[in-house]
Amino acid sequence: MQTSIFVGGGGPDYAEPQELLLGYANRHGLIAGATGTGKTVTLQILAEGFSDAGVPVILSDIKGDVSGMAVPGSPQDKLHKPFSERAARIGFDGFRYDSFPVVFWDLFGEQGHPVRTTLADMGPLLLSRLMGLTDAQEGVLNIAFRVSDEEGLPLLDLKDLQALLTWVGQNAGDLSLRYGNVGASSVGAIQRALLVLENQGGAHFFGEPALALEDLMQVTPEGRGHINILAADRLVNSPRLYATFLLWLLSELFETLPEVGNPEKPRLVFFFDEAHLLFDDAPKALIDKVEQVARLIRSKGVGVYFITQNPDDVPETVLGQLGNRIQHALRAFTARDQKALKRAAETYRPNPRFDTVEAIRDVGTGEAVTSLMQAKGVPGVVERTLIRPPATRLAPCDTATRRHVIETSPLAGKYEALFDRKSAHEILAARAAATAKEAEEAEAREAAIEQEREFKTARRYSGGTASGNSPARSRRSSQPDSLGGALTTAVLKELQGTTGRRLVRGILGSLFKGR
Repeated sequence: MQTSIFVGGGGPDYAEPQELLLGYANRHGLIAGATGTGKTVTLQILAEGFSDAGVPVILSDIKGDVSGMAVPGSPQDKLHKPFSERAARIGFDGFRYDSFPVVFWDLFGEQGHPVRTTLADMGPLLLSRLMGLTDAQEGVLNIAFRVSDEEGLPLLDLKDLQALLTWVGQNAGDLSLRYGNVGASSVGAIQRALLVLENQGGAHFFGEPALALEDLMQVTPEGRGHINILAADRLVNSPRLYATFLLWLLSELFETLPEVGNPEKPRLVFFFDEAHLLFDDAPKALIDKVEQVARLIRSKGVGVYFITQNPDDVPETVLGQLGNRIQHALRAFTARDQKALKRAAETYRPNPRFDTVEAIRDVGTGEAVTSLMQAKGVPGVVERTLIRPPATRLAPCDTATRRHVIETSPLAGKYEALFDRKSAHEILAARAAATAKEAEEAEAREAAIEQEREFKTARRYSGGTASGNSPARSRRSSQPDSLGGALTTAVLKELQGTTGRRLVRGILGSLFKGR
């Protein structure tokens, strides 16, 4: 059984063969280095090694290059020409060109299977980070999620939350008494942030069918782990959405997977490319969450590898959790760069054969300074290493190949069709419609009662004698204190009021209808 992944070696001036032990691969790792120094190749060879060992992989494809893992490399490719010589130099006897079982994913559903989750699954903390909310706005968002639970209003997509926030704003008085202040300005700010998120493509991400984590952890019948590649060339243009999505995915793995202790190999390896986007301007609560996940998720058999230009991009509390490190060249042109270079060198076990600062600064493309965990979990001494060549193409695959991989995927057709079940938006709309109907029916009943009252009133005062010159009437009219006089006075007063006007309208209406 495979117990390690061959990373590289060298010769007299380099290290002995360097191997990543699978038993310690869940102790996480770091791949760092300036642009163009070989980070993508290192990512590629590690993903290939894990797949061969039967370990599924999740990684993001920022530039489109990694999609070439679906296609074998070729010695005729100019990018691969130097590799045959390097393979012989570092003693890589098992080198071969090959393709790997790739599954393409895309949040927008264009370059792979769609990736979705529900707002309820993401939760208010990550959603607040995604929208850049203030503490007060995050508080209102937490209230909305609480109302969702208590009122039975599922939050699946953006329109659900928009409808719920409208309801929260309309009932702010009652909710403020129960949960604290619900300001109209905070509700409005969240609604605007949701609109921005929708314009950035968030509407594609929230909905159903939601991603099932077990679909990311598949192994082929031949025992090779699937390499799940997320198309991120467009997604990375919305940095918050990109970082929050990957953090959500990592958090879901942490919350869902059972404890497995220290397995012989990881159950899954997660590569977090452009890791600085996760930590830029991140609140302390979010960094604490990342640290917690990094510290505890390894006991669930998941290895996390952060990829970034400079180790300084990763907070020290998280950096301390990364046991396997592959450091490509760092450029030190400014005083700040030199300080960063020195700090990076201080995180390695020194090697008496060379100066670590100089090695990190001077290694060329395809070379790296490595420190991989050894037996009993001890960090290895820092070594200069030539990274082994990849078996797959070092360029994007063509559109036809990508389409073929998607159509023949074991997951083809599972996520493509979006469905919209009854949730907060529909429930609140139905409630509003029912309330409006009740109000309309109540108004109609009131109008009918009023019309009947007016009719009875009109009948009461429409009687009397045919002639106004009756002696009896004359006698009655000459007696203002009589019952008839008092009644006439009361009627005249009534006609001057609202009821009188309704009476006149009722009588005139009857006359016009008679015609």
